[in-house]
Amino acid sequence: MGFTQTVVLGAIAGSTIYLGLPLGRIPRMHPRLQVALSMFAVGILAFIFVDVSGHAQAIVVSALQSLKRHTTGLPHVLGLFAVLAAGFTLGAAGISGVERFLRRRRISPSPVAGAEAPIAGAQAEPAFSAGELAALELAARRAALRTGMTIAVAIGLHNFAEGLAIGVSAKAGAIGLATVLIIGFGMHNATEGFGIVGPLGGVRPSWAWLGLAGLVGGGPTFLGTIVGYQVHSDALELCFYALAAGAIVYVIGEIWTASRRHGHRTLGLCLLTLGFLAGVATDLIVTYGGG
Repeated sequence: MGFTQTVVLGAIAGSTIYLGLPLGRIPRMHPRLQVALSMFAVGILAFIFVDVSGHAQAIVVSALQSLKRHTTGLPHVLGLFAVLAAGFTLGAAGISGVERFLRRRRISPSPVAGAEAPIAGAQAEPAFSAGELAALELAARRAALRTGMTIAVAIGLHNFAEGLAIGVSAKAGAIGLATVLIIGFGMHNATEGFGIVGPLGGVRPSWAWLGLAGLVGGGPTFLGTIVGYQVHSDALELCFYALAAGAIVYVIGEIWTASRRHGHRTLGLCLLTLGFLAGVATDLIVTYGGG
């Protein structure tokens, strides 16, 4: 398979993420629907975490087996483990640190200076003025969109590693495997669009935001295909797997915490299961083709 053909097909595989993104434009979602979409997204992300962490561990295990056969040295194995540890830590704690910094920069509304305590029996005044309520709504919208974009980044890291696999297979002449990978990853990326917009809840993103989220989440498949066709590096692949796994852990925690406020626990767990199974089902195509 030639370079141009491989890159075009890799771009198609990455662009399927846009199939699920328009769902975020549904206005005024019922809390039950919000929980359903959010937990379906968690299920998809849970599968992606299992997938990427398994691939990352397989790279280290392969190096460990080479060490047992005396075909590589201990520093190589320790170096790969260090990449895994650093990437996972940066993906989880690093994103959490950035999020905490951004939260500190928000201006929270404070009581009006010199305000007197309400008189007993008097009608209670609104807790916040109209301007303060608007500011709170704007802050909540920005926080939701920031979480959605964080999910897109995590998925993009995962998709870059998938693109590497497509490029490496095509370069090695495994055309059948590369084709199945493209089809399988394309179907899988279609479900990832739900993973990005599901946790937005009642926030309705603009078309421009959806376009950017799709580019951030799906574009790395295209870039990874180019890099994978040109060069293969276990350390590079491991780095992106580890970063993606750490970021997904952080995102799952954020979505889970927000979803519990709406209740509907049983519904949420059912949709989480459905999302996980959707990820497994699409991945089986890749596994079957690889076998």
